[in-house]
Amino acid sequence: MHPLICAEELARSLPRDDIVVLDATQALPGQTFDPQTCFLSGHISGARRFDIDTFSDPDSPLPHTVPGQARFARLASALGLHDGARIVFYDQKGVPCAARGWWLMGLFGHDRTQVLDGGLPAWMGAGLPLETGPTPVMPDATHPFIARLRTRRLKGLGDMLDIVHAPRSSVILDARAHGRFTGEQPEPRPGISSGHMPGAANVPYTTVLGPDGRMLPAHELRQIFAAAGVRPDSEVVCSCGSGMTACVLALGLAAAGLGLHSVYDGSWAEWASTPGTPIVTQRG
Repeated sequence: MHPLICAEELARSLPRDDIVVLDATQALPGQTFDPQTCFLSGHISGARRFDIDTFSDPDSPLPHTVPGQARFARLASALGLHDGARIVFYDQKGVPCAARGWWLMGLFGHDRTQVLDGGLPAWMGAGLPLETGPTPVMPDATHPFIARLRTRRLKGLGDMLDIVHAPRSSVILDARAHGRFTGEQPEPRPGISSGHMPGAANVPYTTVLGPDGRMLPAHELRQIFAAAGVRPDSEVVCSCGSGMTACVLALGLAAAGLGLHSVYDGSWAEWASTPGTPIVTQRG
């Protein structure tokens, strides 16, 4: 299944009973809107709210990190998700948060998952209708969500230390803005210095999106990733500030036909706050 779906195709497919549409919008650093209020004001018909902070580890000091397998399965079941469902994520602002939802589903073993290319703006731009108010959810206790964690799609601090100290074929792609990567601009989270991991390549997540917020064509994506050092046989680890926009790069790699790669979930929030981790800067 291709990881992206256009608004028109989703509209044609919605009458089918096996499709569940999830709004995964999260306010990123610097954004001040309330995703839940916006959802109630207008969403795709039948869409349910997938709160990324809820689908996270409540005991982690880091933002929206991956929850345990049992927690994810329980929350997904309560949202009415099950193994037979075809799941489509969208973001009220475009792609970034939907990509995180897509990646989480794949991490926990559900492959029938797609992202609405261009998000809600693309849906509205196609003249398609919205509905307002809450969406009733009726979980089916006879068909719970079965989580099957794929650890190869997830990297932790120890994995990243191994990679930077003994580089193999792994390529680290950092989705943050270029100034944060070089150390010339501050991080949005207080107390964290900017810069990057040794050997990492900078591919700001906006680079893989067009002016309309849609993912670039596959051949353009392959060119961008090749310029960052990605080869067909590369193992790629995607990173960012807190594991959100790294998933946009993971989605872009999949859309480019370059395979399914891993995400460093703690990302820069963990790396830069851990004593002794090496940090490279390129201040002019």
